[in-house]
Amino acid sequence: MSIALVGAGAVAAGIAGAVALAAMPGRERLPRDRRRPAARDGEGALAGAAEAASGLMGRLIRRRSHELAVSLDLAGIRMRPQDFAFLVAVGVLVMVALGLVLGRGILALPMGASALVFAAGFVRSRVAKRRKAFADELDATLQLMSSSLRAGQSMMQALASTAKESEEPTASELARVVNETRVGRPVIEALEESADRMQSVDFRWATQAIAINREVGGSLADVLDGVAATIRERGLIRRQVASLSAEGRLSGIILMLLPVAVAGILMLTNPTYLKPFVEHPIGPFLIVGCVVLFTIGGIWMKKTVEIEF
Repeated sequence: MSIALVGAGAVAAGIAGAVALAAMPGRERLPRDRRRPAARDGEGALAGAAEAASGLMGRLIRRRSHELAVSLDLAGIRMRPQDFAFLVAVGVLVMVALGLVLGRGILALPMGASALVFAAGFVRSRVAKRRKAFADELDATLQLMSSSLRAGQSMMQALASTAKESEEPTASELARVVNETRVGRPVIEALEESADRMQSVDFRWATQAIAINREVGGSLADVLDGVAATIRERGLIRRQVASLSAEGRLSGIILMLLPVAVAGILMLTNPTYLKPFVEHPIGPFLIVGCVVLFTIGGIWMKKTVEIEF
């Protein structure tokens, strides 16, 4: 019970300290009613405390806020960097408190680190998912642009109509290109940056084809049809390779989940069996060694079944 009280006290002290630091007088600011005329006065203490804590987090991550904002944008997470960082910090505090309660302090640091790893993995997985969706939609995107060009639209009109009729993330990426072009940025430069953001070699090829066509002339619709056919064939080969390597990837997933599942079952059925890992002085070092070897093995298996072409 005392350990639980210590853990709860640590979480409460951390949140109270964050709110107190955020409430400290800083630089002079405009009154709130002048900055937000439509805001109501009775928002509540909880909303004010959350806003203050978010502001404090924004000052703490000021140097990394741009990188985090770019990652959240690529992941399609419509959230301010300081808000996301504040949620991650709360999750870390909760996991540390659970580690203090369940593992007598030994599991506090690993469980807190697991919250950070989970947050980073979640953002990376969302980014990879959006990039894969963009690559899968690229064939249909180029065909739609080609049809718009044959209908008599200009290139910018074709891009705008394709952005309206496409699914995410293609719609947002093409809309970004159209908006940047409208404010004076060269269209080829905007398309190349979009290809870099999505890490799409196929879209870079399409951008280069558009750039060459703008220099030498000709039918851009025919060029886009040819690029779309090449991308379609590459997509077929990519899916064929994925189906052939599915067995190896599934084996890697099973081998990664098996130790975790066995440890969880043992903790539920026979908790005393794993007690030496938390009570013996060598136990924490063995846990750290297992995590390191587990990570190395996972990376090794991932690289073994990962095929690039």
